Amino acid sequence: MADDLAPDELRRIQEQFAALGVEEFVVSAASTLATLAYAKLDAGNLPEAKQAIDALQSLVPHVRGDLGHELQTALTGLQLAFVQAGSE
Repeated sequence: MADDLAPDELRRIQEQFAALGVEEFVVSAASTLATLAYAKLDAGNLPEAKQAIDALQSLVPHVRGDLGHELQTALTGLQLAFVQAGSE
């Protein structure tokens, strides 16, 4: 993919990543995983829901403060929903 980009485009993308905070990226990825996990649960795709939940669980410890607490709450809700979906 990088081969398809002009040098100035590649440099711009690299600068954007360099400016992005790691915690900000982790929060974004975790939020996306939580949304994906809920969608997979709604669709009844338990193996992929579990994969998304497990991935989210690995990211939560890397986020501090209120956002970390919110992500932990979302994770707990997903884990409970997964158990309920598995018992139906």
